[in-house]
Formats: sequence, C-alpha cells, structure tokens
Amino acid sequence: MADSRELALSLFRCVVGLLFACHGAATLFGVLGGPHGGRTPDLAQWPSWWAAVIQLLGGALVLLGMATRAAAAVCSGSMAYAYFTAHQPHGLLPIENGGEPAALFCWAFLLIAVLGPGRWALSELLTRPRVDVRRRR
Repeated sequence: MADSRELALSLFRCVVGLLFACHGAATLFGVLGGPHGGRTPDLAQWPSWWAAVIQLLGGALVLLGMATRAAAAVCSGSMAYAYFTAHQPHGLLPIENGGEPAALFCWAFLLIAVLGPGRWALSELLTRPRVDVRRRR
C-alpha cells in the first residue's frame, strides 16, 4: 500500500510541476500556445515576468523532485497572490472570477510542500546510499 501512495504522490507532483512549467514557458517565450493574457511580458516586469519565472523554474524543480518542498511553497504562494490580486476582486468564488486554475495550483502545491516529493524524486535518487557491486561476492 505504501508503494502505491508513493507512486501516486510522485505522479501527482510530476503532472502538477509539468503543467506549471509549461504555463511559465508559454508566458515567457510565447510557446505551447503562446503567452496567456496577450503578449510576453517585458524583462523583470512586475508581476507578470516574475510570476512566469516562478512558474517555469518552480514547476521544473517540482517536476524533477529537487528542492521540492521549498519550490512548491513558493509556487503555492505565488498562486495565492495571483488569486487574491488578479481574480478575487472580480467575484467571491473562483467559478465567477476565473480563478479556478490559480486556486487549484495553490492548493496542489501546498499539498506537495507538506507531503514532500515522494520516493520517486531526483533528490531521493541522488541521496540514496550507493552499493558497491564489486564487494558483493
């Protein structure tokens, strides 16, 4: 049972990280369907360029399972900020203000930050003790 939970957590982490990284790449570079919300933001433009950088880098770190808890916490916070500054003023509920993706990403990344990357993360693979096969006879 523990193995299926670890696998599910790792798959969830990978999918959420990939989708977030793709959103950042689309915003920064106009790829994968183009920038969301019009044109690509100018270098260091607040908050859109910084949000896209967090999406791309944070999503990639979460996808790979490197510095997962910290990256997921930053990603969650950025989506909370996006929800309350860009969406919530247009209506109370996410369904009426267009903030469903921001709310879902916020809570998904918070879950990942709390639960960690799972066993199938690059950080886990890099920190596992290595077995010297030459000594095993």
